[in-house]
Order: sequence, then structure tokens, then C-alpha cells
Amino acid sequence: MYSHMRQAWKRPNESYVKDLMRDRVVRWRRQPTIVRIDKPTRIDRARRLGYKAKKGFIVVRARVRRGGRRKPRPKMGRRQKRMGVSKYTPAKSIKLIAEERVARKYPNLEVLNSYWVWEDGKSKWFEVILLDPHSPSIRSDKNVGWVSGNRN
Repeated sequence: MYSHMRQAWKRPNESYVKDLMRDRVVRWRRQPTIVRIDKPTRIDRARRLGYKAKKGFIVVRARVRRGGRRKPRPKMGRRQKRMGVSKYTPAKSIKLIAEERVARKYPNLEVLNSYWVWEDGKSKWFEVILLDPHSPSIRSDKNVGWVSGNRN
């Protein structure tokens, strides 16, 4: 089942994913930029990145703007070539920006991983997998117990 889902998400415009996501994105645009969700939209991708459906694992969807940045235009004293206004890109990826914003909103949780969900002309959506390092189920888990400082 996961392999079929993976193939559908590799080419979303040619599979059932495009129609499904077109309806969802209409609702997502009205939601806040960071929303906690019950279960991952792409369960196959989340499982490959370490998600498990048990206590201590939290999934959050984050919306981030697309495209490069614009720097304020200097008022005086430069020729156009040296203004440095366009083609000004940050050193961080948009995915990393989404992870940082989610980590800022949930300071007691640790970011495990994230993945792309969808994009439109203005925004990109990522789902970020968070861990609760104080949860007993996370502490006893041999794969992600390192988050809480346990050496199992």
C-alpha cells in the first residue's frame, strides 16, 4: 500500500493526489499558518521519516511563503548594479524556515523531521514531526529515545 502511495505522490499532477489536494488546500488557506493535525497527510512519507502512531508523536502543518526575498532599496549613494535588491536569497531553505517556526511555537517539543505536502502560487505547506522528550513512550523507544537523553 505504501509503495502505491509513494508512486502517487512522486507525480501528484498525474495521479489522484491533485484532485484530492485541490479541495484540501482551499480549506488550508483559511487556517492559521501553523496547525496541529491528528494524523499525517502523507502517512508513507511520515513513517519513513520516523513517525509512529503513538503518544509523544505530534504532527504539525506549517505554511510558508514561496519565492525569494526582497531587500529594502537603499535611498542614496549606489549605482543600480550594487543596490542588492533583487535575487537576494536567504541561506536557509523554506523547509528549514517552516521547521524553525514550528519549533518556536512548540518550545517543549523537539523537531524530528519534516516533509513537503503541497504548494500553490503563494505558499508551500510542510508537515513537521515533533517529539515530546518527556513522554514515557518516547523515552522507552529504542529508535527515538535519544531525544530525551537516554542511551538505550
